[in-house]
Amino acid sequence: MAFNGSDRRPSRSTKIVVSGGFGAGKTTFVGAVSEIVPLRTEAVMTSASVGVDDLTATPNKTTTTVAMDFGRISIDDELVLYLFGSPGQNRFWFMWDDLVRGAIGAVVLVDTRRLEDCFGPLDFFEARGLPFVVAINAFDGIVRHSSEEVSEALQLDAETPVMVIDARDRESAKQSLIAVVEHALRTWTATAQAAH
Repeated sequence: MAFNGSDRRPSRSTKIVVSGGFGAGKTTFVGAVSEIVPLRTEAVMTSASVGVDDLTATPNKTTTTVAMDFGRISIDDELVLYLFGSPGQNRFWFMWDDLVRGAIGAVVLVDTRRLEDCFGPLDFFEARGLPFVVAINAFDGIVRHSSEEVSEALQLDAETPVMVIDARDRESAKQSLIAVVEHALRTWTATAQAAH
């Protein structure tokens, strides 16, 4: 693509991790918001996953992420976000340290039908001091629990943003990315000020 005098390349880029439990909508989220064709590492689920992966809430799920999803979105003329979607199953968590290296924050997708599935990602990010927002994925447009109820159930601190999104909708997903950038900026600024 040629750039004329009025075109500018974004001056900043950063990395965001999209995480959550198995089947929470991470691949859908990255695909909906990415301005490039996302890189996906999906594999067909086989009989080997029977008894390992709980498909109760997602009976039509036939594939799963085995490494990561990758996408990119320009927030404005100044900022490009590189998105790294993590695999949801515990057996792939050994890759998470590599995925979060260099990230400024994370979006943790929550399926309120299986709230316990997001405790692992939340603990992981808290232990590493990585700022995150919690995005309740409103499957089929249904919000079963309020942001306040989810925040209380997850025992989040008051500064952690919790929002309802539709992972299939570009604008909805984009709002959670803006929220994590803003939250990360507040967190890192407060940390820097406390150090001085």
